[in-house]
Amino acid sequence: MNTAENKRSIMVGVFVLVAIVIFVIGILTLGGQQKRFIESITVNTVFGDVEGLKVGNNVWFSGVKIGTVKQISLHGESQVQVVMSIEESARKFIRENSKARISSESLIGNKIIEIFGGTPAAGPVEDGDVLASEANLNTDDIMKTLQENNKNLATITGNFSEISNRLVRGEGTVGTLLTDSTLAKDFKSMVASLESTSQNAVRASRDLSRFTSKLGTQGSLANELLTDTTVFNKLEQSMAQLEEATQSATKMAQNLEQASGRFNNENNAVGVLLNDQTFANQLQRTMQNLETSSQKFDENMEALQSNILFRGFFRKREKEEQKAAEEAREQQEQQQQEQQPVKEDNQ
Repeated sequence: MNTAENKRSIMVGVFVLVAIVIFVIGILTLGGQQKRFIESITVNTVFGDVEGLKVGNNVWFSGVKIGTVKQISLHGESQVQVVMSIEESARKFIRENSKARISSESLIGNKIIEIFGGTPAAGPVEDGDVLASEANLNTDDIMKTLQENNKNLATITGNFSEISNRLVRGEGTVGTLLTDSTLAKDFKSMVASLESTSQNAVRASRDLSRFTSKLGTQGSLANELLTDTTVFNKLEQSMAQLEEATQSATKMAQNLEQASGRFNNENNAVGVLLNDQTFANQLQRTMQNLETSSQKFDENMEALQSNILFRGFFRKREKEEQKAAEEAREQQEQQQQEQQPVKEDNQ
């Protein structure tokens, strides 16, 4: 074998060795990505729709990749069973009552299975366990909802366009407010009136505040009425007395009204005196006659006193009256003398 053939054989051997090394490195790399050389367990779950999930898609827990989808198969009548390969190191974090749902790495990214939930009271998941699944929003449903929202948005935009056109044309109340200058002035006047009213209300509230603050001034009548029970009781008594006086005055007025009514009644003496003119004339004549009779009686008595037969009687009576008057005067003087020493002793 010559030197050229030896060099060619060496070069071929080197290339073959490099290719083998690259192949081994590729296998190790792919196996590391697929967790082929890591100890794992299998966990099952059943979905109604896998939404395009494929074998080899990732399984996440709390945002961390913990396994891959190992197998997808139909189950039951219309369900799909998914077998997941979970790392042994992540098993202790997944609980038996945890749930699985299908999600996406991004808005349009690959499908993934997300494991979530679980309580510490439940034990860790075991090899071959079945996790409960939770239905997720379908992308198609989301797109349908977005389309409906777009239609609604288009309708709303059209309505706003129509409303803005009507406002520009001055139609409706708001359009009139925007285009009618007279109405705008009236509106400004109304706003000015409201502002004036609000200012008056503010002033009134200030005055009321000052008035209420004065009510708490010590020594004022209002403060005594509000705080001093004695003044309040006296005022209450005065009001009660005033009420009694009012009732008495009312009763008196009623009695006077009844009495005045009786004065107009001719069935009693006062009514006859006030209302019967004939009786009044008779009474007047009777009084005149009595006056005339009394004058004549006086004249007769004077005539009797001057008569010799009755003169002794009247003189005797006059002496007895003088004697009685002198005795009464002496008795009064005696009483005054008896009372004078008592006054001096007291002094």
